[in-house]
Amino acid sequence: MTRRRSCDGRHQTVGLNRFQNALLRPHPHQQGPRVSLRLRMSFENASVTKGLMMGSALSSICVGMFDVKHYFHLQLVPHISRHHQFWRLVTHNLAFVNSSDLFLALLVFYNVGIHVERQFGSVKYASYAVVTLIMGTLLEFIALLLFHRVGLQQIAMGPSLLTFSLLYQYSRIVPAVYTYKIFGVSLSSKSLNYFLGLQLAISRLPASAAVALIGILTGQIYRSDLAGLKSYRLSPRIVRFAQTFLLPLVGSLRPPRRSNRALPDDGSTSSSRPTVAPASRENDEVITTARRTPRSARFRQEPDTPNPGSVGAGPGSTASSGGGAPNTSVMREWVNELTGRAERANAGVRVPSEDEIAQAVGIFPDLDREVIIAALQRR
Repeated sequence: MTRRRSCDGRHQTVGLNRFQNALLRPHPHQQGPRVSLRLRMSFENASVTKGLMMGSALSSICVGMFDVKHYFHLQLVPHISRHHQFWRLVTHNLAFVNSSDLFLALLVFYNVGIHVERQFGSVKYASYAVVTLIMGTLLEFIALLLFHRVGLQQIAMGPSLLTFSLLYQYSRIVPAVYTYKIFGVSLSSKSLNYFLGLQLAISRLPASAAVALIGILTGQIYRSDLAGLKSYRLSPRIVRFAQTFLLPLVGSLRPPRRSNRALPDDGSTSSSRPTVAPASRENDEVITTARRTPRSARFRQEPDTPNPGSVGAGPGSTASSGGGAPNTSVMREWVNELTGRAERANAGVRVPSEDEIAQAVGIFPDLDREVIIAALQRR
């Protein structure tokens, strides 16, 4: 609690802690925090990640359905050394061997790839995926040549190489949201994604572990920019082709629309819950996150505007004529529902006074007036 002199010269006591907490809490109509919440559970600005997930899932399902997994298997002997089937170096990255590896990889792509793509941008992210797959495939071939005598005879199927490279980038550029401890072990919000990657790394030893190490090494090489790989970008023709023909196949990337109304729960979860009378249910407060405008405030103060659900009742309603003409209050409610005035009229947002706004502006002169008003509305 702090005492300060207001604009009219009087000493007033202001609860700064409570007001600062209201300022730090993001308002749903502020663009920055609101966008981050909407992006968290969507593919917006992550078209390449969605395409990779769809392609990996579709190719893995088709390979299993048509029983052609043997064409996607990579083994040094006899595929490379005897039959010289070097095309397997490319095809083994296209599909996973089983559904469990596919499920784990899709979880990692969704939880990790979206964040990395939004940090890089779609063009740089696609270029990074191409560089990682080419460089990682060469390292896998070298690993087969060097370590085939110690038990590394094959390489795990699927784009697991890109998965572990993404995990490395995720660990370096995405900060943890929160931390916690379990039995004295410090964990963070990113620990679950690392656990998913660990399951994928130990699924088919030693081939899966070798792919995990090569993927992490590839991510380190790309991030260190030893060979100038960060500056590589896909050709503009390839980008235009993908935007014209491939992006429509990915589908919509828009996040789901969040409602700004929160009504009381009508369903009773226990037998001990008292029954709410219909009259009291009409008076339930409608909680909303919408910011009230002066126009909506004027409609809220009108005495003739009926409450939703009370058709033909109240001081503003008039009796219908004997010929069965529609009631004027019914028509007003119908017009309000079409124009959205009924929802705005029930937006129980607190309107701060000018004295409170002036007092808050004097305490926080660096903040915008709209931010201060939004914080006072949440008090």
